[in-house]
Amino acid sequence: MDVETVIDEGLYSRQLYVLGHEAMKKMGSSDILVIGLKGLGVEIAKNVVLAGVKSVTLYDPAPVQLSDLSTQFFLTEADIGIPRDVVSRPRLAELNSYVPVHVLEGELTPDKLSQFKVIVVTETSLEKQLEINEFAHANGIYFIAAEVRGLFASAFNDFGKDFRIVDVTGEEALSGMIAEISTDGEGIVTCLDESRHGLEDGDHVTFVEVVGMEALNNCEPKKVKVLGPYTFSIGDTTGLGSYVREGRFQQVKMPKYLDFLSLKESLEKPEFLITDFGKFDRPPQLHVGFQALHAFAAKYGRQPRPRNEEDAEQVLALTNEINDKAPEKAELDERIICELSYQAVGDLSPMVAVIGGTIAQEVLKACTGKFHPVHQWMYFDSLESLPTSVTLTEEACRPIGSRYDNQLAVFGKEFQEKIANFREFLVGAGAIGCEMLKNWAMMGLGTGPKGKIHLTDMDTIEKSNLNRQFLFRPSDVGKLKSHSAAAAIGKMNPATIGHVIAYEERVGADSERVYNDEFFDNLDGVTNALDNLDARKYMDRRCVYYLKPLLESGTLGTKGNVQVVIPKLTESYSSSQDPPETSIPLCTLKNFPNAIEHTIQWARDAFEGYFKQPAENVNLYLSRSDYIEGLLKDRSNSAETLKTIEKYLVSNKPLTFEECITWARILFEEQFNNNIQQLLFNFPRDSVTSSGTLFWSPPKRAPTPLEFNMDDPSHMDFIIAAANLHAFNYGLKGETNPEIFRQTLANVVVPEFRPRSGVRIQVNESETMPTEDGDQAELQKLINALPLSSTLAGYRLHPVEFEKDDDANFHIDFIAATSNLRASNYGITHANRHRTKFIAGRIIPAIATTTAMVTGLVCLELYKIIDDRQKLDDYKNGFVNLALPFFGFSEPIAAPKFKYYDTEFTLWDRFTVEGDVTLREFIKHFKDKYNLEVAMASVGVSMIYTTFMKKDTVEHRLDKKFSELVEIVSRKPRPEHVTAFTVEIVCYDDDGEDVDVPYVIVVLPRQPKQQ
Repeated sequence: MDVETVIDEGLYSRQLYVLGHEAMKKMGSSDILVIGLKGLGVEIAKNVVLAGVKSVTLYDPAPVQLSDLSTQFFLTEADIGIPRDVVSRPRLAELNSYVPVHVLEGELTPDKLSQFKVIVVTETSLEKQLEINEFAHANGIYFIAAEVRGLFASAFNDFGKDFRIVDVTGEEALSGMIAEISTDGEGIVTCLDESRHGLEDGDHVTFVEVVGMEALNNCEPKKVKVLGPYTFSIGDTTGLGSYVREGRFQQVKMPKYLDFLSLKESLEKPEFLITDFGKFDRPPQLHVGFQALHAFAAKYGRQPRPRNEEDAEQVLALTNEINDKAPEKAELDERIICELSYQAVGDLSPMVAVIGGTIAQEVLKACTGKFHPVHQWMYFDSLESLPTSVTLTEEACRPIGSRYDNQLAVFGKEFQEKIANFREFLVGAGAIGCEMLKNWAMMGLGTGPKGKIHLTDMDTIEKSNLNRQFLFRPSDVGKLKSHSAAAAIGKMNPATIGHVIAYEERVGADSERVYNDEFFDNLDGVTNALDNLDARKYMDRRCVYYLKPLLESGTLGTKGNVQVVIPKLTESYSSSQDPPETSIPLCTLKNFPNAIEHTIQWARDAFEGYFKQPAENVNLYLSRSDYIEGLLKDRSNSAETLKTIEKYLVSNKPLTFEECITWARILFEEQFNNNIQQLLFNFPRDSVTSSGTLFWSPPKRAPTPLEFNMDDPSHMDFIIAAANLHAFNYGLKGETNPEIFRQTLANVVVPEFRPRSGVRIQVNESETMPTEDGDQAELQKLINALPLSSTLAGYRLHPVEFEKDDDANFHIDFIAATSNLRASNYGITHANRHRTKFIAGRIIPAIATTTAMVTGLVCLELYKIIDDRQKLDDYKNGFVNLALPFFGFSEPIAAPKFKYYDTEFTLWDRFTVEGDVTLREFIKHFKDKYNLEVAMASVGVSMIYTTFMKKDTVEHRLDKKFSELVEIVSRKPRPEHVTAFTVEIVCYDDDGEDVDVPYVIVVLPRQPKQQ
């Protein structure tokens, strides 16, 4: 794989921000062998192919069986009898044209195994695993083994001796501004008290931009001893001179080395990763239990039969026998071991997704050394997903010759019918949505006579989607995601055809005519697969309103979370939220940046301020006759807006591209020279504050004006990008030929700058700055300078809409060049284009491994919802970080309880008022039935009633129907689909105290449909 070529084409745009260029390059030279191609093997191979390794080779000559279709999503009934690897190869190869997929023919000889960097073994006998691992361990080949048995799973890593981890966590390196460095044997670094340094003992740091003690700049990493939240020591600094000012520390990620035992050694001396701290005693039991399953299979040539007591007793006996010989005996729970036996032939798509995503990430760790691998055993189970609403017997779990036999082995026929007749709404068909649909197709969700999957996504498929939205192929680019995804799972499981209803309407207030009462009445639950907070909160409100369970999830690089929302049981998604992101103070952005994030944000704002907002204002002026009138009413920077319109429409309007180059050159001078000179005129380098301290003290940095130089690539990058974007505004043809730029620039006359007195510059956020509204005479003069819009009929500028993923449109080029020039002004270390794009584009890192794992966890909770569990501790919210790796589960938070009089209620409760009552009847209803005095009632933003209203207004409204009142106050007719009003009320109790009460639903008579 030519990584740079693939990166340039945008296929790995989000994965890059998880792994980085170096890890991608290492993956591009790694050959992977996957042995065993039932569901788990293919899930691992799928995620690795999407991630972009050098090649993937498959080995599983066993013929396809009907029961393989329980989890192997690339198989169809027509493939039965054909070798699994032969069938799977072309379908895996479709996922990524840059990753060749091969089939390994013949026996697994040492010569054949030696060509691979990583060998992954799934669903293979322990004897064969030991044989392959012995060879791999001796020859420096990384070895991973994994298997899924119903709701249980096992995984093992052996990456040999001295395995090098280049970045344990994958978190961005810490950085901070320095206030002081002592010159002594301890070398105490004091950071500015704006933020804590965040370092830990044993971390390493280097330094940049230090004045005095320059020897520290880019020095060899120094080990840190933390002394406090704002101080740490780095050792002897006595020979480094005296610290003067400025500087930043930068954390340096130091490599970590791990030793792995072979499989044979590790069976006797296991080291476990705890995947659920509520089950800390499980791994030792499952360690011997899984060995017992292998012993059973070796003895009888098969796995234990589902729910067969005789086989379970045999497995239990073998478990005890193995446990008795172990150096450290596990304390066994017979129920757990019996369940493991009962489910041994079980193969569940959600479990395959959880383990397949996790193990695929382990493969990438082996290839790259990026992130901490599992060391060495991982056991996982979701035994709590077993249904309680049905009786599981051997007869109920017996195979019936269907594609779901391996799911029947765990859940039985009756529960399979519940799965098939479930009705679920999936909101979003992106990365999570694709994985969810794949799991649902394998589970048979919604395929019964009463079952349905409703699916919506308004987006179309883009090329950059293909490496993590695996239902889509290059031929799907440009098509709607929802319809393409529905068609894709129809091929995976034909039983879904006719049971998946695809929509293309965004969920929101404007689509409630589509997703109306009848729609939600016919749902059993909702699953969100969304990437924005507003849509998540909206669906959360709808689920609370309609009393529907909601499954919520999300990913951020290697991190993923799952939240379960159950009516009348848990809090809702919106009940708690993350703290808001810290914003950069405006005065810091405009005049006092001290970090590259500040200059990137400034450049992003400049992009909007030069190429979007002015063009939009010009177009508004040309198209709206009342634009000037509205602008003068607003009075907010109206003079500045009028000046800009005049410049873009008259005085600075280019007719040729050469004039765009001249404009860009003058802009360079204004922003990176003149404005800096003005700032230094206002605040000279030696100026002091009223307290006597230097004005230019950290975190402020004294800037330096830039002198334009055609031979400086960063200067020319700015001119080229700015000129082309300015030309786009006016519909002029752009240019990149350096000679054209040089010829034009040589003839540009740059006005001499003279600092102005009386210019006010905001120094801190609390300082109020006057707006430049101008007096009436000045405003009129500006208006008179504008051409009449009627003389420019049909003329429009072209605003630039920011698009981060088109590398030929100069958007990121302009922001990167502008940011780095401003960074040069302030002595800040530059950022490369990749990092600039990440910050300016607010890109959410994403990788297929995490997506697969999270959707598996969601579906394990969906089993419980289908089972209609009503106990809080039956459900699990989850947080996972595959980089560490870390798994954390907790029961959902119970819905908070409120109270009026002796009545308790939660957010799931509501008052219901039947009929289109009058306001008088509404108020009387609450007084008579609940002894509550309604003090205020509102529907949305429409205030229907309050005790503070004028008496005649209240009298006028009291005998009007609710529907009429809402139409009067909102000035809008009631839409046909609205069958009820949600009314927020404020009530007083009989002591006149304000009390919390539920909201109210006023249920209206159905409106007759218009002919």
